[in-house]
Amino acid sequence: MNDRTAPAQPLLDFSDLPRFDAITPEGVGPAIDELLRQADAALEQVTAPDFPADWKAIASTLDVATERLGRAWGAVSHLNSVADTPELRAAYNEALPKVTDFWTRLGADERLYAKYKSMDPATLSPEQARAHHNALQGFVLGGAELQGEAKERFAAIQERSAELAQKFSENTLDATDSYALYVGTDELAGVPDDVVHATAAAAKAEGRDGHKLTLKMPVYLPVMQFAHSSALREKLYRAYVTRASDQAEGDGAKFDNSAIMGELLALRHEEAQLLGHRHFADVSLVPKMAQSPEQVMGFLRDLAAKARLFAERDLADMRAFARAELGLNDPQAWDWPYVGEKLKEARYAFSEQEVKPYFTAPKVLGGLFQIVETLFEVAIRPDQAPVWHPGVQFFRIEREGKLVGQFYLDPGARNGKRGGAWMDDVRARWLRPDTGALQTPVAHLVCNFAEGVNGKPPLLTHDDVITLFHEFGHGLHHLLTQVNERDVSGISGVEWDAVELPSQFMENFCWEWDVLKHMTAHVDTGEPLPRALFDKMLAAKNFQSGLQTLRQVEFALFDMLLHSQPQPPATGEAILALLKSVRDEVAVLQAPAYSRTPHTFSHIFAGGYSAGYYSYKWAEVLSADAYAAFEEAAQRLGNSTVDVQTGRRYRQAILEAGGSRPAMESFKVFRGREPSIDALLRHQGMA
Repeated sequence: MNDRTAPAQPLLDFSDLPRFDAITPEGVGPAIDELLRQADAALEQVTAPDFPADWKAIASTLDVATERLGRAWGAVSHLNSVADTPELRAAYNEALPKVTDFWTRLGADERLYAKYKSMDPATLSPEQARAHHNALQGFVLGGAELQGEAKERFAAIQERSAELAQKFSENTLDATDSYALYVGTDELAGVPDDVVHATAAAAKAEGRDGHKLTLKMPVYLPVMQFAHSSALREKLYRAYVTRASDQAEGDGAKFDNSAIMGELLALRHEEAQLLGHRHFADVSLVPKMAQSPEQVMGFLRDLAAKARLFAERDLADMRAFARAELGLNDPQAWDWPYVGEKLKEARYAFSEQEVKPYFTAPKVLGGLFQIVETLFEVAIRPDQAPVWHPGVQFFRIEREGKLVGQFYLDPGARNGKRGGAWMDDVRARWLRPDTGALQTPVAHLVCNFAEGVNGKPPLLTHDDVITLFHEFGHGLHHLLTQVNERDVSGISGVEWDAVELPSQFMENFCWEWDVLKHMTAHVDTGEPLPRALFDKMLAAKNFQSGLQTLRQVEFALFDMLLHSQPQPPATGEAILALLKSVRDEVAVLQAPAYSRTPHTFSHIFAGGYSAGYYSYKWAEVLSADAYAAFEEAAQRLGNSTVDVQTGRRYRQAILEAGGSRPAMESFKVFRGREPSIDALLRHQGMA
């Protein structure tokens, strides 16, 4: 294919950034087929008997072809997540089995495995040696040592699993998008004004009176926290916790994920057995920091034991307050967010809604950029690129006038966009073996914040601010890397249970006065956040941290047990029974019998966190200890935690090193020792 014809098909144009505005559903199939053809040809070429078992020779041919396929498919997958349409979904689902088949065959190709095995690691650079080590491990986990029927079955499992994970994701999105509840203004007593205005505008856009309530976070959460009507909260809560399940109202049950979960667990277990492991949890942990499921479960149970006393105290406080102040003698599941919010207001004279007008999106973003620029010695500038939605912004990061990386920011919640927040790579930093040119990294940062109303900028809750900082931390890990080997640059090759370190690390700055005062301006007056209000916010920071810790432990322990059973649960009922046993062990609050949390637990059924959800808590130990270095520097020097010297050491030891060495090594280079849990317990008020 020559360069003159390339631009006609945007998915085959790799001259610059993805042409998101020009990608069409009908173009997906032909482009992906062409890239698969090229990748297959490259695979045949490098596995020919006379092709040298040489790192650079293989990279120049095979890696160039697979990187193009990965970038094009990444663009399609991204659009499928943020701009879902029936046509795009159909095109995506048609191409998915072919793409899955190629990656499965590539990872299990014994000819290619043999070439890698015969390379002498002594001839490789340290970065290449690490990538080579990961590749050999990947081949074993990819089934390269399987033969005959076992190999065919392994490939079939990969294809079916990809199909099921995609369907799980679609059901979750469709179940969320399809729900609406129309209510009168009187039913929204207590709900913040911006939410009242936004829901009225949503109803009006459909030619209806009143307010349109949905299950998307910018609406659901404030209603649960602030609506005085317990009946309304119950209605919305029930709809939320029964999404994509047999308990969903009306025709919502058609999105039931029960059978998908059972089949996915069975397939994962079978895959583990084919690879000679006890269960899928063992397979999941091979490339991670943690040594065994038993070690992880020990860590989680230890954390639960440390948090339990605090959680029981949190719950007793809420019960007493609900009885004395709210006339609620027996609070139900849908009452707890409301009770918690009211108790927080009473105890700390602080409400999330009180600080929200100070966090206007443009001001927060400017403050975030200022910290990053100071701490990591870079400049962030607006930039130009084709985008998929008018609300998307694009930026570049420079150091001393030279481009370091670029990123897209897609902050707003909308239909056709899956919930949650995430970072994804568009392309990695790579000294390209085909051209010798240095390719700079590009990332997506995606959130789901409420849009602005009445011509005003969007307002963020403090939780939204934390989410933005979190995703930006992931972005920095990918964008500031100085590693030139694609497979270990940025987030590539970083152990999954360490990958949350840079993201959780950034969250800490959201609690620093020196930081926050620069990123707040009241939406109406422009006044910065008053110090007195910040002090209340800080006092309330660890409010219910015991309960929150137990909730995360519950999810993580459930995930690990789910994937380490001698025989995985095959039905929705069996999965729920396992969850109930975990709750009986660690939770102090039980959910109603109709609750179906697993049915929308996309992290473990569709998001790569299967037998890996513990990573959040595991990495939080690392991130809290890393941040403690900045606190120590601030105490020593009597200045802010935005300390340039410590920032430079952190950047060089952790962010720039990417996946080029084990995460524990990078941590020890930065801290001079192994991590300790003390900082985490102190940060969360459980020391």
